[in-house]
Amino acid sequence: MKRLLLNCLNFCLIAFIGFGLSSCVTTRLPIASTSPWEEVVLSTNANPLDLSFVDSSKGFLVGTNRLILETNDGGETWDERRLDLPEGENFRLISIDFRGDEGWIAGQPGLVMHTNDAGKNWTRLLLGTQLPGDPFLIASTGSNSAELATTAGAVYSTTDAGANWEAKVNDAEGGVRDLRRAANGNYVSVSSLGNFFQTLEPGKTAWSPHQRASSKRVQSMGFQPNGELWMLSQGAEIRLNDQPGEVESWEKPIIPIINGYNYLDLAWDPSGGIWAAGGNGTLLVSNDDGESWEVDKVGDDQPTNLLRVIFDNRIENQPKGFVLGERGHLLRWVG
Repeated sequence: MKRLLLNCLNFCLIAFIGFGLSSCVTTRLPIASTSPWEEVVLSTNANPLDLSFVDSSKGFLVGTNRLILETNDGGETWDERRLDLPEGENFRLISIDFRGDEGWIAGQPGLVMHTNDAGKNWTRLLLGTQLPGDPFLIASTGSNSAELATTAGAVYSTTDAGANWEAKVNDAEGGVRDLRRAANGNYVSVSSLGNFFQTLEPGKTAWSPHQRASSKRVQSMGFQPNGELWMLSQGAEIRLNDQPGEVESWEKPIIPIINGYNYLDLAWDPSGGIWAAGGNGTLLVSNDDGESWEVDKVGDDQPTNLLRVIFDNRIENQPKGFVLGERGHLLRWVG
């Protein structure tokens, strides 16, 4: 009798938990009838990490193992380029940004490069030996001007094409798992352990630390189109700021699907659709602000982890969109 009662209690507990989770978790999602993505075949097994366009046709993609590719047809095809770098070093080109013909590349270890002729020629800039951390992100901010952020949370700016760099943050230390910059100059970074995040506003000289939204470690963070934050946490949780200007005020977690893989990036397409990308070809879309989700069939066919979703709306009437996956996988937005 005691065993029977115990089994009944366990059954009730499982049913109760299942009912509670059913209101916020979907274990199966419909597959979208069409996909706005097409697969682009790259002749590399390196991991693409970032890309940027000079104009509507010309752009560059960078990644691991010194990877740099160039397109002149809007991203339909990509050709290998070479940079004048020492053969003995295996550079990881992690960030690239263009503003017109002027562009910048940040790489690891200790690499920053600059071009003024749309990538025909690149100049390597010498960085001081006391630079905290390794270059992580670079953003073009004007003629001969850029901001460079490092894995230690240091931020530097230049206004003379990289000949001199001015520290924008005092006492940068620690490590970052993820770091993003908004167009208005705001930064958000995730600590290396994912146990807290920090924000930095233009004109401030110190990062402001913030508690994560739950006990689950933060995977990555970035900015919504309205400037508010989004957060991806372990357990495949998506959270959005729910109060303007309140970086510690979050909506309830959105958990579109549980398949054993975390989401690695989140992005909004030109029509307002939200895209979540992650492990094992996970690529989901919501066209109703996160209320419902569908599986993208092109992404689902990719035998790789999808690392980033990038939409670039800076070129007038020519928005660009790409999904970057490990081992040379790339998807191109065709709308």
